[in-house]
Amino acid sequence: MEKDLNTLLSEFLNYLTVEKGLAQNTTDSYKTDLTVYITFLVNANITTPDNVTASHLREFIMSLMSGKALSIASIQRYMSSLRQFHKFLVKDGISKSNPTLNIETPKGWHRLPKTISLSEVESLLKQPGDNNHLSIRNGAMIELMYATGLRVSELVNLKLSNINFEIGFITTAGKGGKERVVPMGEYALDRLKQYMEMSRQAILKKHSSSYVFVSSMGRGGRGLTRQSFWMIIKKYARMAGIKQDISPHSLRHSFATHLLERGADLRSVQMMLGHADISTTQIYTHITRERLKKVHAECHPRP
Repeated sequence: MEKDLNTLLSEFLNYLTVEKGLAQNTTDSYKTDLTVYITFLVNANITTPDNVTASHLREFIMSLMSGKALSIASIQRYMSSLRQFHKFLVKDGISKSNPTLNIETPKGWHRLPKTISLSEVESLLKQPGDNNHLSIRNGAMIELMYATGLRVSELVNLKLSNINFEIGFITTAGKGGKERVVPMGEYALDRLKQYMEMSRQAILKKHSSSYVFVSSMGRGGRGLTRQSFWMIIKKYARMAGIKQDISPHSLRHSFATHLLERGADLRSVQMMLGHADISTTQIYTHITRERLKKVHAECHPRP
């Protein structure tokens, strides 16, 4: 008779205690991790370890990342527990293969990024208005960041030479100094032109500067700091009634998520974000899958 997964877990824990001589705290940690894992498998209608694939393992790790505020160290601990469990099953002849052999330890994986909805983005973009020069600058910055997915450091360090107003593109150097070209769209282009024509020199006064977005705080034509823009985002998020704690990076994440939700291909989004490895971009596909599941549950007559 084939043993169920919980029975196999009990045998594994006994093996850790009796044969490996591990301390009770250590075996309890394995038990906690693997109980969560087995619950995931059962909910996915997987009853035998030979039916577990690398895809299932990735889905499990992604479920942890979306459901809990786990650190990278915690995710790595889960992976270690899974590896030891499946290694034991193969060693004892219970399972024919070890699916964890095809899964890399998630050294560079991160928790799912915070995003805001399209309606929240629209509300945020309306907040600065155009009643003074700083509001016009702030609105242009937020619009450009959402339109291009720039990192905050790329935005505040943007130079005049990086902008091509005729074709609506910007160039920027991301991590490792790798240059990329990103389209900015008509809304961001119009708002940027408004700032350049009406407000930039008024903020600079008698100074000159190579930076696109300049400070009014007596910095002699220098660009804004990352901290200054962080405070700008916080201010307008409160005004927009956005309850979750967002940062400039939330706009970058929302840029990627909204593109994928509307059918953009992963490779194009990777290029616009400036990710060296497409696996970094793939984290956003889980967000879009979660949204599809939510829509299905809310809208389908038999969810």
